[in-house]
Amino acid sequence: MRKTGVNLRILPSLPSWLIPSARMRIYIIYLWRHGRLPNLLNPRRFTELVQWRKLHDRDPRMPIMADKIAVKKQVKKILGSAWTIPTYWSGRKLPEQPSWPYPFILKASHGCNQNIICRDRADWDKARRRSAGWTRAPYGLWLDEWAYRDIPRGYIVEPYLGSISALPVDYKIYVFAGKAAFIQVHLDRCSDHRWILFDRQWEQISRLSDNDLPSAPKHLGKILDSAEKLANGFDFARVDFYEIAGEPRFGEVTFYPGSGLDPFDPPELDLAIGALWLAGLANGTERPVLDGGWEPQAA
Repeated sequence: MRKTGVNLRILPSLPSWLIPSARMRIYIIYLWRHGRLPNLLNPRRFTELVQWRKLHDRDPRMPIMADKIAVKKQVKKILGSAWTIPTYWSGRKLPEQPSWPYPFILKASHGCNQNIICRDRADWDKARRRSAGWTRAPYGLWLDEWAYRDIPRGYIVEPYLGSISALPVDYKIYVFAGKAAFIQVHLDRCSDHRWILFDRQWEQISRLSDNDLPSAPKHLGKILDSAEKLANGFDFARVDFYEIAGEPRFGEVTFYPGSGLDPFDPPELDLAIGALWLAGLANGTERPVLDGGWEPQAA
């Protein structure tokens, strides 16, 4: 499926003083994106369950796993240090010039979809200007994504793992009650951005005609197993990986994919994937305690 041209993260927010009800904000944004109101009393679709989670799920482990700095500690503990991408630097205030090698990628450590690739000093100067607003307010307020609200705001710098012309292929694993069910593959994110959904057997289930379907990663089984370990105890989590030079690397964990605002094609997938989430909720999951090293900070 092709991504729409709308970047949800840069749209002006619905201010809380104008619409103080989170439920009402969710109704309005969901209606705008999907053309229908969400069923928040008896959610069935995956996109509706994401909205339900925004309102009701306050699992204290979610901010730890969504924090791009804190999560690496968990990944090293659960999978081993070989799975993590090295951290060149992290902090609250960017230096005037980097002390680490080009190329690299600058990210907000407290949110998502906030990143800039830097290949030279000119890119770095632009990145410092563009990223200045990332830490001015808690991430996630505009789309009511609670897990990001109290993560300490800051930056993280990692080596850039893509090529000159393309970002690395992103394998996003949908895990329900400890079982990896789907792999969402994102292609050409810098140009013709589109994604394809596969099942565990690498059979395409989303409706996208593409002349050059991606092959399964070399270590698909290993990636699925690792996603299940990291998502242990959650009724749903999406765990992202790359495969760099034939070796899998952890990317991030998210609990609100697309903020529940990206449509599925065919639309029936929304209900089918939602049914897996509901089954996980019905069965219940044992929630382990994370060794976090993370404490909420005031916004």
